[in-house]
Amino acid sequence: MTAYLITNVSVVGAAPTDLLIRDGVVAETGVGLSAPEATVLDGTGLVALPGLVDLHTHLREPGREDAETVESGSRAAALGGYTAVCAMANTSPVADTAGVVEQVWRLGREAGLVDVQPIGAVTVGLAGERLAELGAMADSAARVRIFSDDGHCVADPKLMRRALEYVKAFDGIIAQHAEEPRLTEGAQMHEGEVSTRLGLTGWPAVAEEAIIARDVLLAEHVGSRLHVCHVSTAGSVEVLRHAKARGVRVTAEVTPHHLLLTDVKAETYDPVFKVNPPLRTDADVAALRAALAEGVIDIVATDHAPHAVEDKECEWAYARPGMLGLETALSIALDVLGPQWDLIAERMSRAPARIAGLDSHGLDPAPGVPANLTLVDPAARRTIEPAELASRSRNTPYARMTLPGRIVATFLRGEPTVLDGKAVK
Repeated sequence: MTAYLITNVSVVGAAPTDLLIRDGVVAETGVGLSAPEATVLDGTGLVALPGLVDLHTHLREPGREDAETVESGSRAAALGGYTAVCAMANTSPVADTAGVVEQVWRLGREAGLVDVQPIGAVTVGLAGERLAELGAMADSAARVRIFSDDGHCVADPKLMRRALEYVKAFDGIIAQHAEEPRLTEGAQMHEGEVSTRLGLTGWPAVAEEAIIARDVLLAEHVGSRLHVCHVSTAGSVEVLRHAKARGVRVTAEVTPHHLLLTDVKAETYDPVFKVNPPLRTDADVAALRAALAEGVIDIVATDHAPHAVEDKECEWAYARPGMLGLETALSIALDVLGPQWDLIAERMSRAPARIAGLDSHGLDPAPGVPANLTLVDPAARRTIEPAELASRSRNTPYARMTLPGRIVATFLRGEPTVLDGKAVK
């Protein structure tokens, strides 16, 4: 295993220092380190962060390898500064058995670019009718701890209660896609002034807020852990704030696109802006940003949702919802939060690693710590070109936008997966 000496780098925004990486860990830190056997990387002007961790990634394999594979998604993640991703269960077949989650886990290990931690389905086939093999998935080689029917809401309150009770036995988490389906039938975008003007069926904010309110009460009653996926409304923020003040064991995520984009994008009728939950209003974006800074929303999660060309280059009504996110998330966070490196590290690495139970991730570079880290050039700016992305899909909402920050290098257990901004393999 090659040793690396990163010189004059700022660790999470602190004064410049040197980092010596050897045998998969950060062996030493300090000014003026010397290691003749090591490959030297000049870190002047760069910031070292703990490797990013994404709690919400769609890798599409098995079943939709035309849109993404575990390998291509892992490469996109590494290029985005990630060292671990949690892969959602809405594959084909659905990841609702020990066999499927182990397949995804093994594919991640074979790719060797990031640690791929499968998320298991809550219900069989995501149908919302009976619980999946939660215990078998938890006991499998993949050691699943998060379960989600993402893309579908666990709408039945009795089933949701049973799921929360079941996972409590091994301190698992139910990650809810909060959407009351009876309130979103035929919905195409956020319900508001823009949807009225465009004549598109609207998705009311209350469809999200009502499920979150119900589920925090269920989680409080059961004493179990709840995670709320892709929070998108100001009202949801207030429900979460109240629940956290009461001590409910609830965590929440926000996506980069909900921090930056609004429902006005629907005026273009470009299906790249169709997403679930939909882009909301300026007021919602402001509330989400404030909640992220405050900690009411715990993490940034990408909801990386690659789609094949035919599923996006079509009429708005027929397009599948979702956007790419892995290769641009840190830039969006930097744009939204500014160079608050400790806050970025907390929201994009430490907190998601804690929630997912990924003990070797989310640790600031320090002696003895596994060398899972990323080097960022905060002064760089880059224009997003869809054709240059590592994902098999091209449905980025940031095409031709110029964003701050560039991932220079990513290390997974001391081995580089990205060097000089390029994937190593």
